[in-house]
Amino acid sequence: MNHELSRLARDAGLAAAQLEPLRLAFGLACVRRVEHLLEDPGAVACLGVLRDFVAGTASDAQLADARTSAAEIANRHRGSNSIDGTAHAAVSATYAVANALAGRALDAAGYAAYAAVYAYGGYAVTDPTAFEGEFAWQVAQFKDLCAAHAVALAA
Repeated sequence: MNHELSRLARDAGLAAAQLEPLRLAFGLACVRRVEHLLEDPGAVACLGVLRDFVAGTASDAQLADARTSAAEIANRHRGSNSIDGTAHAAVSATYAVANALAGRALDAAGYAAYAAVYAYGGYAVTDPTAFEGEFAWQVAQFKDLCAAHAVALAA
């Protein structure tokens, strides 16, 4: 768990309904870092809808459809056929997409971080220091997006 990110999200009031655009933008930013791990074309398409929605070129109905599809894809993902052991990375990246679309930004960030670290190798996820770089990026990205969305953070 990224404790600093959780604190910042709490301070920003990220759960507030009016901050859905920030939640979606942050979820998208996190997922884009692990987009290359997605194996299901449907998950990639759902991510495209999120990207378009954040850019203002997809409708609420398209977002709702992508939310439903991404949740179904994530829940039926059976892992990877890859021999390099990235099955968990692909599954986690897919769950990151589903959570980002659902507006659960912190869950999306958690799955994306897990996917990024797991892609190094299964051994890495048991080492908390393996997450430090990804967690630091998430905190910096969240602060940048808060500034872009005019959301104040406590000092």
